[in-house]
Amino acid sequence: MPSFVILSKLAPDALRQPSDLKKLAETVSAKIKKECPTVRWKESFATLGQFDVVDIVEADSPVDAERAAMIIRADGHADTETLFATPWKEFLNEL
Repeated sequence: MPSFVILSKLAPDALRQPSDLKKLAETVSAKIKKECPTVRWKESFATLGQFDVVDIVEADSPVDAERAAMIIRADGHADTETLFATPWKEFLNEL
């Protein structure tokens, strides 16, 4: 199953206070589970730097991953960048 990395940067007005992030994350997660049933979350990371959140997901197709990213953009009040990812060992085996 293809893997994708979704990089998200929250809009400055997305939260009134940091504790609001928990509710926002729950809302976005529930909508993605409902509307993108083929997207499987592997891992999420809070990060410092250019992006606030890094999500690693698997999806049946790029369209499914794109839909999840659009939900993050719209409901999560974030800018996103989505990358196709190949596991390192798999990549090396193809060389």
